[in-house]
Amino acid sequence: MLETEDLTKVFKKHVAVDKVNLYLDRGESIGLLGPNGAGKSTTISMISSLIKPSSGDIRIHGQSIIKHPDHIRKVLGVVPQDIALYPELTATENLAFFGQIYGLKGNKLKDSIQHVLRQVGLEERQKDQVKTYSGGMQRRINMAIAMLHEPDILIMDEPTVGIDPQSRHHILETVRELNEEKGMTVLYTSHYMEEVERLCDRVYIMDHGQMIASGTKDELKQILSAEEAILIDLAQPTDAEQLLSELQSIKGVLKTTQTETGLKLIVPRGQRLLSRVFQAAERHNAQIINVTVQTPTLEDVFLHLTGRTLRD
Repeated sequence: MLETEDLTKVFKKHVAVDKVNLYLDRGESIGLLGPNGAGKSTTISMISSLIKPSSGDIRIHGQSIIKHPDHIRKVLGVVPQDIALYPELTATENLAFFGQIYGLKGNKLKDSIQHVLRQVGLEERQKDQVKTYSGGMQRRINMAIAMLHEPDILIMDEPTVGIDPQSRHHILETVRELNEEKGMTVLYTSHYMEEVERLCDRVYIMDHGQMIASGTKDELKQILSAEEAILIDLAQPTDAEQLLSELQSIKGVLKTTQTETGLKLIVPRGQRLLSRVFQAAERHNAQIINVTVQTPTLEDVFLHLTGRTLRD
């Protein structure tokens, strides 16, 4: 449905996006992951026809959108990372304004406004000024605007950053319904790995402007199929800092990261390292209250490939 070919963007001497190739099939939900500065937003801006590539091409249904940007603009909805609303206007007035830009009018516009308000759960607040909304409610209206013209493709650029759990749940459920029940194609970026796990069929991972891995979630997890993750919960999670350097020096420990409750170790499958972990904890007066061994997660794969977490 949509594909990029060697998509590249250079700002002066900085290569922001370097020969990126990706594709979206109709009805897929695709995750685009990368640490800050990886090139995700620049890639989205080029796909959205907001900026022109330095080289490469973007095609939808086989037609170049660089030469003919109207091809993508008619079928694309974009939920930007930053809230793009007029705070002095009501939700309905914002939707009416943007709906007219999409070419909607009359009863079609009115019906579309009520439909998307129902989808994002804000019918009862539609006549209130947007400046009275919480951040989560504003993001839901941001999303409603992108859905007004019933796009074939929905791009969502970190739509749940800094919002309340209720709004976050509502946005995620709306995306799931649009994809699974309406067949809408979704390109989703997020700083929350669990959102990508929940919503996406396939995942692309970017770093330093390049695509470094892609595949289904299970295919990506196979990158660490010979390893396992050891989760260590500590009575005082701050004790993890004292343990880090010693655990990193243990032969067989491939990677160590701090978690909210303690530490996570990535080790070769079948290695018997727990006794040495307990000995190290005793030397540092760190009390271990729970140990869990599990297969590596998508976030472990991401950290392995980039050396950084999504929030770095």
